[in-house]
Amino acid sequence: MDTSHHSTKDTTIHYCKRCVMPDTKPDLHFDESGVCNACRNYDKRKNIDWVQRKKEFDAILDRYRSKDGKNWDCIIPVSGGKDSTYQVVRMLEFGMNPLCVTATTCDLSNIGRKNIENIKSLGVDYIEFSPNKKVRRKLNRIGLKEVGDISWPEHVSIFTIPIKVAVEYNVPLIIWGENAQNEYGGPASATENNVLNRRWLEEFGGLLGMRVSDLIGIDGLRERDLIPYTYPTDEELKNVGATGLYLGHYTPWDGYTNALVSQAYGFTTYPSTVEGSCVNYENLDNYQTGIHDYFKFLKFGFSRTSDIASLHVRRGRLSRQDACNLVQMHDGKFPWSYLGKPVDEILSLLDISVDEFIRICDKFTNKKLFLKDPKGNLLKDKKGNLTKIKYAEGEV
Repeated sequence: MDTSHHSTKDTTIHYCKRCVMPDTKPDLHFDESGVCNACRNYDKRKNIDWVQRKKEFDAILDRYRSKDGKNWDCIIPVSGGKDSTYQVVRMLEFGMNPLCVTATTCDLSNIGRKNIENIKSLGVDYIEFSPNKKVRRKLNRIGLKEVGDISWPEHVSIFTIPIKVAVEYNVPLIIWGENAQNEYGGPASATENNVLNRRWLEEFGGLLGMRVSDLIGIDGLRERDLIPYTYPTDEELKNVGATGLYLGHYTPWDGYTNALVSQAYGFTTYPSTVEGSCVNYENLDNYQTGIHDYFKFLKFGFSRTSDIASLHVRRGRLSRQDACNLVQMHDGKFPWSYLGKPVDEILSLLDISVDEFIRICDKFTNKKLFLKDPKGNLLKDKKGNLTKIKYAEGEV
């Protein structure tokens, strides 16, 4: 299950000619002009009749509204972030009566808790599911050590818990936010997908090749410990008629717009730029996010700043050169703290020392992407930061 050996054809990283995404990102492809499929997906939005899409959405919502008012109209998975706040605002504007469902993040931040409370104040019914913390910490450790994803249990439970609630309360419609494959680049067949199913979960739902059933017996884990991370059966989904729709399929999706709208409805941003990022409104709810994003950098040579800067470049808010500068300033720095919380405090909850963490980092680092000494050891500066190898034309 070690995914550290992701290889590139050579040691030169090539970048999209328009944004700053590298060819090391899984499922990102460049066309003959050197432009990535995430940029091309965005181009296609100009051809979409959004007025017609809104009519389609209205018609679908009408089908799912509770006719007698005795049940909720839909479920909205919410984390307390700017996107889920925006989803709630929009669905209330559509006149829906949602049940909001939170699968608690692994290490909930103070600002994350504040934003969850704000969602409750918008006028919705709300359920928060808090998995067994002892089990969650075991899963964080296993995720970090086996697949290089400290937030593995969170990435799974955000797709399992809301679906379980849908089955339990017989609410078939689940409203997700963006289709990440469309927004960030992914397989063509997945970019147009606006219905969520089991196959989607298995392919894109955060499993990273480690199935829940693989965990039984590891570190004393039993099947009963993994109930929150287990997807409902196809039969259960069929009985309820569970359908997941992406709001971003029916309305133009833009993280910055979502942040502005959410702030107007009480969403709180971070006082400064978030570590490893270039904005103050994204990924505010989990202290572990800095570690998660750092591992993306170690495996693929890009991280959160590349993602966000590219979104702004596509929308004409940022020049490519400015995006390159932001990436060089912020991307891939060792996560000594996140949202002001020191890394040793974050790791101590998982009984992992900083030294052990650094050894795990080195294990998952794609050494073809970073500078090494003559003996093949990774070169690091005084703050523990790596340096990427020679870039292709259009340096980042």
